[in-house]
Amino acid sequence: MKHDVPERYALAFRLYPYARSPDQDARAPVRHRVIVVGGGPVGLATALDLGRRAIPVLLLDDHEGPGLGSRALCFAKRTLEICDRLGAAAPMLEKGVQWNLGKVFRDDRLLYEFNLLPEGGHAMPAFINLQQPWFEKFLHDAILSAQAEGAPIELRGKNRVDAITPDTDHVTLTVMTPDGPYHLEADWLIACDGARSPLRGMMGLGFEGRVFEDNFLIADVKMKADFPTERWFWFEPHFKSGDSALLHKQPDDIWRIDFQLGWNIDRAKELEPARIRARVDAMLGPGVDYELDWCSIYTFQCRRMERFRHGRVLFAGDSAHQVSPFGARGANSGIQDVDNLAWKLALVVQGAAPDSLLDSYDAERVHGAEENILNSTRSTDFITPKTPVSRMFRNAVLDLAETLPFARTVVNSGRLSLPCTYDGSALNGPDHPQMPPRTRPGSPCPDAPLAGGWLLAQLGRGFTLLGIGIEVPPQLTLHGLAVDGLTLDPSPELAARYLGDVPGAVYLIRPDQHVAARWDRFESAALGQALARAIGKE
Repeated sequence: MKHDVPERYALAFRLYPYARSPDQDARAPVRHRVIVVGGGPVGLATALDLGRRAIPVLLLDDHEGPGLGSRALCFAKRTLEICDRLGAAAPMLEKGVQWNLGKVFRDDRLLYEFNLLPEGGHAMPAFINLQQPWFEKFLHDAILSAQAEGAPIELRGKNRVDAITPDTDHVTLTVMTPDGPYHLEADWLIACDGARSPLRGMMGLGFEGRVFEDNFLIADVKMKADFPTERWFWFEPHFKSGDSALLHKQPDDIWRIDFQLGWNIDRAKELEPARIRARVDAMLGPGVDYELDWCSIYTFQCRRMERFRHGRVLFAGDSAHQVSPFGARGANSGIQDVDNLAWKLALVVQGAAPDSLLDSYDAERVHGAEENILNSTRSTDFITPKTPVSRMFRNAVLDLAETLPFARTVVNSGRLSLPCTYDGSALNGPDHPQMPPRTRPGSPCPDAPLAGGWLLAQLGRGFTLLGIGIEVPPQLTLHGLAVDGLTLDPSPELAARYLGDVPGAVYLIRPDQHVAARWDRFESAALGQALARAIGKE
């Protein structure tokens, strides 16, 4: 089993090697508009999104690039749509293993299979499997491209934040480097420093929730196999390697296997290569040639901060919330944090919106975290029942699911990540009751094919006024903001997803491709009121 950096990650490893900065020699702390702490997927995406919006941003990371192992693996359709807006999705799709299908087994019997994207007319698949170091590398490559185009993004590796002092209009940081400490100031600080978040600890902030009494073994196995590119989950697997098991295909002939071990285990013993091999051998059968590539043990945890905004400090990703891996809600929800935060902070920095707009980041993404924690908790309780009664219920559902379709909706092997709809958000404007519920205010826009392209590729640069079957102005300026207009004919896909029972529709779309408001006609005054609400001016 390898303990060094896998050869396939070599190109990705030192993405931003340490180099001395002029800030380290300044006589007084240099002030930056935005500092992002943490160079994982969420931190890199935050820097990239802000930089593409022309906001100067400095990213500090205590390492110099991705860490070891797969860690985050399953990246959802909405994450890929966001990465496409950021200019990073194409290599992810090329490298990643694309999949829409999953199968659920009990013992050696197939209970049922499911399709996560049964509807056509979308640019992105339901999921790709891609090791986190590659995901980070492709975000970094997109940062390099953005820098070449003039985006004001700076990355500093081996810059560890050791102390922060929040003030009313800035935050002061003490940063440790191989050349010693120095000080910086930030108008805004974004903490993307992971579930153990040193910044959260420095501010004395809590991280409340549940730690579930179970352990799971990850074994990344390198082998040639002809299993299909599907998600396979076993309850009570016949190979007896654990109470449940999960199998996923990754790029480069790597397969992710998860085994449920139980609570009272000897972790050191379970991580012994011979013991891991015994579990994998039982699953794969005799004579299968494979190599253990990376292994780890984790517990399920569902926790979050009470608030994600603390004055000039904002928390995103695992530093703000944590869920169990089953369901792929960790990194995916973190990228949705970025999607929600970056455009709001850009408007605040540019003076186009009051800083109270950032309170809606807290409200909307706390709502998203609660939704993810609820689904993750339900999955965990079903996979790992802790009482005889809950186990009896779980097993009865599995018995019924083998022959009765209705019971399959109750089976929970990890409800997979879906984007959050911000129902009840203070930013939501008028709705129209005869339009489809899936595109109500607060919802993420579903993609649809256009002549020569895709709908989502036309959205997300700023606010967009979308007219379907109703002509809208090509550009307006309201409240100091340019709003681009896009008029489209109602194709079958657009009609099904956006019109419902009306012949034409007008949508105000936020920069994060979420619906702000919708009408069955264009009225300038109504648009102005909805835009004011969407940027926190009403």
